[in-house]
Amino acid sequence: MIIGHIGARAGSKGVPNKNFRMLHGKHLIDWALDQLLDCARVDHVVVSTDSEEMYAHAVARGSLDIGLRPAELATDTAAKWHVWQNALEAAEKLTGPADAFLDLDCTSPLRLPEDIEAGLDLYAAEQPDMVMSCCESRKNPYFNMLETDADGGLHVSKPLPHGVVARQQAPMVYAHVGLVYVVKPDYLRRAASLFDDHVIPLIVPNERGLDVDSPFDWDVIEYLLGKQIADGVRPPA
Repeated sequence: MIIGHIGARAGSKGVPNKNFRMLHGKHLIDWALDQLLDCARVDHVVVSTDSEEMYAHAVARGSLDIGLRPAELATDTAAKWHVWQNALEAAEKLTGPADAFLDLDCTSPLRLPEDIEAGLDLYAAEQPDMVMSCCESRKNPYFNMLETDADGGLHVSKPLPHGVVARQQAPMVYAHVGLVYVVKPDYLRRAASLFDDHVIPLIVPNERGLDVDSPFDWDVIEYLLGKQIADGVRPPA
């Protein structure tokens, strides 16, 4: 049994009320909520939020009635992991034990259904503690990510003994993106954070890995989502 989850806090400093803001005819949260509700492999959907408006909206659409998120999990510094733990516990009181906990960040609306299917397939095939979506990072700490020393001079963040003069020589590094997480419920119950044990990457295209964190991000995603719709990659709202 798979529980699909969306975390949607009310507060946002970068883009005020972004999770319930309209984007191409839908509330931002609905781009993720529709995907969970439409996924035949997801048995139950739960939305963790401190917003009465978003909570009522989600329950009316078919998500589980678990109540609002506790106040201590609705701050700027609340950890995603603890939000997941709280949501899993609340959901399982209604559904019984889950076999997988599937989380979609609602701030990543460029996600396609095939990304969700790929994450679930990888989880089923490899049986890790968690599958986490990642993109190949455009910046690399062995090559072109820099730090300053005590004198203010620049140096490569992770220098290698032989040096790196071309991107292709640097070890591959990944950027963590919020398209898809598939978590083993036992791991979610016992671990203290995301990377306590065996977490494996689901590599997704960079053009779908963007998330809303600023007005600039919103404008870029609004354009790219419109392009997905115009190209027939996804239906309009």
